[in-house]
Amino acid sequence: MPIRVVMAEDNFLIREGVRELLASDPDVEVVATCGDYDSLIAAVDREKPDVVLTDIRMPPTETDEGIRAAAALRETNPDTGVVVLSQYDEPDYALALLERGARGRGYLLKQRVSDLDQLVGALREVARGGSVIDPKIVEGLVSARSKAPSALDQLTAREREVLEEMAQGKNNAAIAGALVLTERAIERHINSIFSKLGLTQEKDVHRRVKAVLLFLSEGGTPGRT
Repeated sequence: MPIRVVMAEDNFLIREGVRELLASDPDVEVVATCGDYDSLIAAVDREKPDVVLTDIRMPPTETDEGIRAAAALRETNPDTGVVVLSQYDEPDYALALLERGARGRGYLLKQRVSDLDQLVGALREVARGGSVIDPKIVEGLVSARSKAPSALDQLTAREREVLEEMAQGKNNAAIAGALVLTERAIERHINSIFSKLGLTQEKDVHRRVKAVLLFLSEGGTPGRT
């Protein structure tokens, strides 16, 4: 079965170009195209696609509609993956996208669109519950930390299990239940993870998301329920 995709992009030429590009792949079926936030949400409710491929900025505000749509769909259509396309390589956009978990979410720079294999690969990965983050975004986060990605090698097996659960967007109580540990034990593991990854001085939500991004950058995959 092909991956059913709803695509949102306010620029008509880009929208039609990407649609035609995707139509050339037999593994993808574009079931609807949209030009703004409201029509995107309506199309998802109507078509129930496997994945949404959306620009980050669209009417009505031209700010962060793609990010807001991803957050809204996490509640209303949790089985629908979302790949956000952006011309901006600012890590904060990726942090916002993954704030509620990395499962079924992707963030790619628009320059990747010309590579059909890469784009379809991202859609396929997100459709099955995985995550795809543009390498330039991860590089920016690593550079900002001034630490090498190998910092993940310092984590114990249990800490990596906790980080994998964090990548699903679980809170401490849910992680404790999944791993049959106390919440206090989970808090200790998470604090240790933050310390080893050099994330001790940032806001808690950003520490969690940055830790998840680093986990994904080395091939980690959120567990699937």
